[in-house]
Amino acid sequence: MYAAPANSPNAHNDPAVWVRDHPGDRLAGPIRTSIASKPGARWFGNWSGDIRTSVAGFTYAADVADRLPVLVAYSIPGRDCGGESTGGAGSPQAYRDWISAFADGIGGKPALVIIEPDALAQLDCLPGDARQTRLDLLNYAAAQFAAKAPNTWTYLDGGNATWIPAATMATRLKSAGVRSIHGFVLNVSNFDTTADSTTYGKAVDAALEYAAPFVVDTSRNGKGHGTDTEWCNPPKRKLGTESQLGGGPEMQLWVKVPGDSDGDCGYGTGTQAGTFSPALATHLIQGD
Repeated sequence: MYAAPANSPNAHNDPAVWVRDHPGDRLAGPIRTSIASKPGARWFGNWSGDIRTSVAGFTYAADVADRLPVLVAYSIPGRDCGGESTGGAGSPQAYRDWISAFADGIGGKPALVIIEPDALAQLDCLPGDARQTRLDLLNYAAAQFAAKAPNTWTYLDGGNATWIPAATMATRLKSAGVRSIHGFVLNVSNFDTTADSTTYGKAVDAALEYAAPFVVDTSRNGKGHGTDTEWCNPPKRKLGTESQLGGGPEMQLWVKVPGDSDGDCGYGTGTQAGTFSPALATHLIQGD
């Protein structure tokens, strides 16, 4: 899996950058040890500049370092339904161009790619015609990775265990082209336990009528949801199992970057979505 020590090609992840820029801060040591040095994903979106160049550089550095890069494609039009992480490509064609260039940037190098967190779970927030457009775009994305990145394991996002009924999610995954890629991913940026996510993943598989591999985001699920269902920088959450093979799903991965804010809310009030907060990181380390 892809780690981020100070001299690694992933040393530009948000926690590592903060630690590098604040060596004397009392929080730097714990964040370096517990988060910045751990394997995790790199998110790519409209902030990434030329996407082919950005992806190619990241995956090349990983290949040279003999690491397996985990990439998240996050630029679907209407992203987050106008919520805290709103944005994305400006049109369906712009997205096709973007995701095609993303796949070009990987090429034959080994990688793991997660396609568009929340895009299927949030299908209901879109007006009628836009739902089919989104499914068409996800199908296109899956096809691009299948054709252009043959050594990449690609996963469509399948929401989380407490959001969309398993049978409904299976129908959506099939409609989005899951059979053309490796599998699906659960719990991205959420807090459901690995056990609950695994039970849900197996229910999705049963509805799919084949055993599609799935992975679970364990970056912040060390305590599960607790007694509340808050999703936006809630209290009393904790870092989960570090990225590894097995444990119920095919893999457990840190997909969400621990310490990156969910938005201007909860413990992250005043911090924009996707912005690293040492205070949020520390809460996750301590589990308070």
